[in-house]
Amino acid sequence: MSNSRSPRRQFFKTSVGAVVAGLSAPYVFTADAAEAGKPKSKNDRLRIGSIGMRYQGSVIALKAQAHGDIVAIADIDRHVRDQAKASFGSTAKTYEDYRQLLDRKDIDVVTIGTPDHWHAKMAIDACRAGKDVYIEKPLTLTIDEGKLIRDVAQQTGRVVQVGSWQRNDCRFRLAVAMVRRGDIGKLQKVEVILGKNLRGGPFEPCKPPKNINWDMWQGQTRSVPYIEERCHFTFRWWYEYSGGQMTDWGAHHLDIAQWGINSYPVEIDTDATFPEVPNGYNVALDFSARYKYANGVEMTVADEGRNGVMFIGTEGRIFVNRGTVAGKPIEDLAVEVGVPVEQVAFHPQVRQKYSNILDNENFDRPPRAGKLDAIVNHMGNFFDCVASRNTPASDVESQHRSATTCHLGNISMRLGRRLQWDPAKELFVADPEANTWLKREQRKPYQIEA
Repeated sequence: MSNSRSPRRQFFKTSVGAVVAGLSAPYVFTADAAEAGKPKSKNDRLRIGSIGMRYQGSVIALKAQAHGDIVAIADIDRHVRDQAKASFGSTAKTYEDYRQLLDRKDIDVVTIGTPDHWHAKMAIDACRAGKDVYIEKPLTLTIDEGKLIRDVAQQTGRVVQVGSWQRNDCRFRLAVAMVRRGDIGKLQKVEVILGKNLRGGPFEPCKPPKNINWDMWQGQTRSVPYIEERCHFTFRWWYEYSGGQMTDWGAHHLDIAQWGINSYPVEIDTDATFPEVPNGYNVALDFSARYKYANGVEMTVADEGRNGVMFIGTEGRIFVNRGTVAGKPIEDLAVEVGVPVEQVAFHPQVRQKYSNILDNENFDRPPRAGKLDAIVNHMGNFFDCVASRNTPASDVESQHRSATTCHLGNISMRLGRRLQWDPAKELFVADPEANTWLKREQRKPYQIEA
């Protein structure tokens, strides 16, 4: 095994002294969670607050706008805030500090599209403020964060939908339903291809631009000099803030694979090489992972090949990605209903046939406005559940478990050895060192309050 490891390692513009003083004290939400959680009249439009408005954050806000009004926007980048305000209507109020958005009693729902290291704290704060939450994937930065979000969501009774929208894509749902029904016989193996991590660096530290609150952007992570490549889209290539492809594409494809496997991993082994570039991206350059599941299924994860998920059973195989669902069972199903293979996943008769297989009552809900856009359906599923208080497709428990599987792979890579996992206790077996990696030290005042 090749493994070159790198070492582990308010907000208003008044005056520097006032800012520092504000950061030194814990923030207390003033919103009444019970009042915020009261149901609205059927004729009332839901009021939405959107946090993190660059890239996918603006995408999910746009999808949410079909179900309510964007009345508040929060982002630590003033340029992003201003652009979002122009895009979503001049009446939306903007904030640098998301907690002031959560303080508003009139906001019913929040969308969160920030970098990964902010997901857990913002979701927990939003639930405690009485808001329902649509949050981007992956759900967490660490395994222990997922345990806490699960507890808080249960205690507060909030609806939380994670942006693993492939669960509301007809192709992925059909593939998983067919595997679960036994259409490929007994499932034996799943092969997942994610793609390569980006290489880069060394990068030059510089003074943060005036439009970015760099201290707040870093949040719970160790404070370091500003490097442009740490911010915005490329944050995902730094372990401080994310987990590379294992938590990026992995939060999508490993989620689908595990949904089909219908079990949790008990053993993880990996191969990885890491860059040794100062002030450069630090996720694995090349990686592969092998998981053994409690039910005997084996899953492999690689960074090269055709992006997607291959389910292999004793009587056939099914491949699925964002443009394809294929295999002999799919071809047979297409013949049965009399449509081309590329249309089979969307055929009403097929949807009806498999509607009772998955543990989710929304499997056969028709695409909104006649569209096949999976993110539209995923957001619609969330707002349906906000109204009904049912469990959404990408609920906290399933997404905590999927994120855990992603994190297990990264932990094994960084430790450079095979690990045994107890999915019931959510601990590594007889491995105190590995268990220290279930959480990370959090910088004050951005730590998550238990």
